[in-house]
Amino acid sequence: MNGIVLNEKELRDARARVAKLSDALSAESGIAQLSSNLPPEVVTQVTKMMKAERLRLLSAIEAFESAREAGDASSLLKQSGTDPGVTLIVARIAKGYSQKDLAWRLGVKEQQIQRYEADRYSSISLKNYARVAALLGVQLSASITENPNFRGLDSVIADVTREDIRKILKHGRSRGWFATDMSEAQLRQYIAENRIEFGSPSLLRTGLNVTDHSEDVLLHAWRARVATRAREELSQQAMTFDPADILWLADLVRLSADPDGPRRAQEILKEKGIVLIAEPQIPGLAIDGAAFLEGNIPVIGLTIRKDTVDNFWFTLLHEIGHAVLHYRTGLATGFFDQLETVSTDEQEAEADSFASNILIPEERWRRSTARIANSPVVVESFAKELGIHPAIVFGRIRKERNNYAIFSNRIGANTVREQLIDPC
Repeated sequence: MNGIVLNEKELRDARARVAKLSDALSAESGIAQLSSNLPPEVVTQVTKMMKAERLRLLSAIEAFESAREAGDASSLLKQSGTDPGVTLIVARIAKGYSQKDLAWRLGVKEQQIQRYEADRYSSISLKNYARVAALLGVQLSASITENPNFRGLDSVIADVTREDIRKILKHGRSRGWFATDMSEAQLRQYIAENRIEFGSPSLLRTGLNVTDHSEDVLLHAWRARVATRAREELSQQAMTFDPADILWLADLVRLSADPDGPRRAQEILKEKGIVLIAEPQIPGLAIDGAAFLEGNIPVIGLTIRKDTVDNFWFTLLHEIGHAVLHYRTGLATGFFDQLETVSTDEQEAEADSFASNILIPEERWRRSTARIANSPVVVESFAKELGIHPAIVFGRIRKERNNYAIFSNRIGANTVREQLIDPC
């Protein structure tokens, strides 16, 4: 579900999801169980997410039924936003056409319309888009006619410099992304095709700022590589993900105490419908992690540019926070994070709070002497009480005191990358 209902199958799925959320939000079967296993701050965040999702789904159901049964598509049009593909689907519903009706009027098979609508017309050419739009009475806007995705490969890669191409080639060859004999021209085509297929990363969270990086080809190339690897995994194993299913997170955090915790975490995430890909960044990119969707499955990409236990677990839980809290409200666009400083962006602050409280519940932290301790013994004892790796507590102390000179030999340096990134 993506926040709008456009056909009968999505209507059935939305109704089933509403019923499941209603059950999860009941004190007897849902929230009480969450509260007994997870920190109260996290329970509050997840409860808020579930209530908001339930309201959005009810609104989406009402909008679709109003358009289908009463011919009033105003709410559906409002929900569609500026997505050019969704605009065509809403226009079809508003006219009272079935997919079969539209296919007949266009002189194509019904299966073709089904394929177009399944991917929100993302694979259609501008010529054919214009043809469907004319039949449905949709006027082409500048945002559509100027969209590089409709103007061919050359327009999509017009901004890519030769220096960036060479940088990507060198890194990609060393990492086995593609054949060593790939030419610059072939790489340009690869970048263009992936930019069309996956879209462009729109925002990069860089500490206090939220910066537009839609034209950052290094970020795009890295994301395309992570997405390609995720697709390979998904082709081998079917997965499902439910953002309201989070009881397993307590067990995940306890894995941090194990020497092979990162590798085991990757396995548990796969069981829960999240693909974790560790992929070194292209030199000059400076990114810690990302979270985005491949179909309906969350993909988490980590560069492990800071190879320490504390950084790995906080970054991982931060991205899981995005998958859980923002599955319906941003994950489709994606989150691309640099985590050096606290962000003022609301969704980044929510992911930070989620990660921080899952690892070290705020109530326990406020009452602990480890927060003000200078003795490693006190810190390690507190970590043992929580069942987590001491490096996580040492890392939080270093950050809160803004003193990265202390406990530098206690954060598990050079122990994560070897588990998740094969040397090349």
